[in-house]
Amino acid sequence: MRRGREDLGSLHGAPPPRWARLAPAVALVVLCFIQWLTPGTAELGYFLAALPAVAAFSYGAGGTAAFAVVVLVLLGVPALGVGHAHSSDLATVATVGLLSVVIALVRRRRDAQLVSVRTVAEAAQMAVLPPVPERVGTVRCAALYRAAQRGTLVGGDLYDVRAGPYGVRAVVADVQGHGLTAVGTVVALLGAFREAVLDDPELTGVAARLDRRLTEDAEADSTPRPELFATAVLLEFPPGLDLVRIVSCGHPPVLLLRDFEVSEVKAEPGPPLGLGLTGPNLPPPVTELPLLPGDRLLAHTDGVTEARDATGCFYPLATRLPVLAADPAGLVPAVWRDLEAFTRGGPGDDVALLMLSPERRLPGGPPGP
Repeated sequence: MRRGREDLGSLHGAPPPRWARLAPAVALVVLCFIQWLTPGTAELGYFLAALPAVAAFSYGAGGTAAFAVVVLVLLGVPALGVGHAHSSDLATVATVGLLSVVIALVRRRRDAQLVSVRTVAEAAQMAVLPPVPERVGTVRCAALYRAAQRGTLVGGDLYDVRAGPYGVRAVVADVQGHGLTAVGTVVALLGAFREAVLDDPELTGVAARLDRRLTEDAEADSTPRPELFATAVLLEFPPGLDLVRIVSCGHPPVLLLRDFEVSEVKAEPGPPLGLGLTGPNLPPPVTELPLLPGDRLLAHTDGVTEARDATGCFYPLATRLPVLAADPAGLVPAVWRDLEAFTRGGPGDDVALLMLSPERRLPGGPPGP
């Protein structure tokens, strides 16, 4: 599953809601009718003077000016039965209307500038972490990413799936920190992973390259900050073999969904990336897991399992998967909807989900559907 259309346009400016555009017109009609139905009992017409200022928040300069003109006519023509404003009062109302037009003009220009800046930011972030294809080599993929910082598409989590000479390889990682401050580290890790997919014959070599990348970046960083590290899990689907190899670098375990039964893949975790401990002298352990047709592997970051509900309970991902697996919309979007409902609005940390399902291999032939 690609990130939804709401993500791709989430950074663009949106027009005001319909109720905000209707409110000034409805208020205008209601005030006029009340004044006509109760003549002489209340002078409600002067409340109309505030309508141009209200309209400035949802209309452009032209629409706001139209409201100002209508209000001036209603208050300045006694025969209409709305108001009996004097010349000084009309001058005040005209001044309010003029200021409202200026406010509407400035707001529209600022909105246009904001949309332009956000469009550039969205394009840059989509280039850093593009949507995962529905199929990479012989592996079907479904992914979802939600950044904790509002208005961003990339935070401190990352995932990627790439095909190379040694099979299909995937990574899910959680960088120290989140938000825009972690984007530079995300970019470095993704670049190192994509090179390693093509160059390193062993999955432990991929982990060592990522570890070296973070170590070098931390040493070259002149700004004082705590140690730079990331947890990660690497998966490899070798060509021609019905198995997956997994290397865990301090990351939450991968979940195996088989016939609506969920189990954690028992992979011995190595140290997190960036601590200089995954070099050739101390490679992280590799776990091999035979796969059956229909098996699905779900890798995730701790933003999922550490999300809490109103009572402080953690989200039970492994318990919920068998129920959500039957959702016709797909497992990954079902998990996100369930997580939103569990936390009443979504977790406060970055969330990354990556589901991988190798296609069934036919004897003596290419992978089947």
